[in-house]
Amino acid sequence: MNAPNGPNTDLSQQVRRTDMEQFVEFEVHGQRYAFPIGKIREIVMLQNVTPTPQVAAYVDGVSNLRGSIIPILNLRVLFGFDAKPVDDETRTIVVNVGDKTMGCTVDAVNQVLRVEKDSIGPAPETITADGRNYISNFVKVDDRLVIVLDVDQLLSIENLEHIKDVDLTL
Repeated sequence: MNAPNGPNTDLSQQVRRTDMEQFVEFEVHGQRYAFPIGKIREIVMLQNVTPTPQVAAYVDGVSNLRGSIIPILNLRVLFGFDAKPVDDETRTIVVNVGDKTMGCTVDAVNQVLRVEKDSIGPAPETITADGRNYISNFVKVDDRLVIVLDVDQLLSIENLEHIKDVDLTL
């Protein structure tokens, strides 16, 4: 007796889905990065960021996002590059880190990447050994590599203090 064909009976489709990972690819200073999609709450164009005195240079300030006050971190500055003026491409990726919500300002959000797990490679130890433990993987997309960042590690208090001293030129 043949099993009925329905949405849950095609095992090859189910296997294919579990062999895929999704990331949001974004750009900072011409380099492609990605966050795992499960860590992202939303992506917005923030209009009003209130500067906060006596904070690290990479903190743009705070913003009221639907009634919640969240810190806004500028990834360009966090990675050691000069800030650039906000333009039509600038986005803030709102992420959850533990029980906290933060915004990460990036130059542009490019696309949602859906990649097979075998296209994902670990970060070499030589890269993560000198304080870059927030780089979790590399994803091969066409002819280029995208750096996958570990949101929890990147935005941990310990790393935020250390990152500004690390050369991010790969």
